[in-house]
Amino acid sequence: MTNNSSNNKLQLMYIFPNLFTAASAFLGVISIISSTNGQFEKAAVYILLSLIFDGLDGRVARMTNATSKFGAEFDSLADIVAFGVAPAMLFYFSVGHMYGKLGSLLCAMYVVFGAIRLARFNVMIGVSEPSVFIGVPIPTAAVVVSMWILFYREHAFFQGFEWIMLIGIGVLSFLMVSNIRYPSFKKIDMKKGHIIKVLVYLVIVFSFLYIYPIEAGTSLVTAYLAYGLIRGCYNFIVAKSHKNLV
Repeated sequence: MTNNSSNNKLQLMYIFPNLFTAASAFLGVISIISSTNGQFEKAAVYILLSLIFDGLDGRVARMTNATSKFGAEFDSLADIVAFGVAPAMLFYFSVGHMYGKLGSLLCAMYVVFGAIRLARFNVMIGVSEPSVFIGVPIPTAAVVVSMWILFYREHAFFQGFEWIMLIGIGVLSFLMVSNIRYPSFKKIDMKKGHIIKVLVYLVIVFSFLYIYPIEAGTSLVTAYLAYGLIRGCYNFIVAKSHKNLV
């Protein structure tokens, strides 16, 4: 009787994290449906909510020691739906369809490169540095697309400049499969001297997010993309100049 009870608890412990993964995939599908119905703000919000569930599933699995190969595979498949197909459909139905085949090509490229990014991440688990991401993670890319569309829908002055967003999603797709390093924020130096600074920065960031959620969110994710791109270009130029000197 005791063995059966412990086995049931163990099974429930493994099911619980996967429920969050299922919720993430479910919200991704609802986002796709919202995009096809022209409800772009709702579609973007569903993607952002999906990100929360995606973040919870891994943390819950680690906290309960319920990590498994099935969970990792399930998570990747859910990510393709929630952070690959859903943002691509959101972008296509809101902006990409204006450019015909080029718009559909770039949206398809985003999904394909996102899948490559996930496959590479799965292969490199335990090998890559925990403090950085190699290439833009697909959940981050999904947030970028969602915030761009929300900003575009919020501000009428951006209409007529959709071609900038078209270039943006093309660059974003290549950044996912690039070797450019982005900070992961998984390991933050929490020494006593840094705690106050981190707290002050967080208060400032959340204050702006509270007052201007769309504008502040768009600025943050775009600045994150630009930081990695500029840093990567700078490191490349420095490395090339050193090589020429030698």
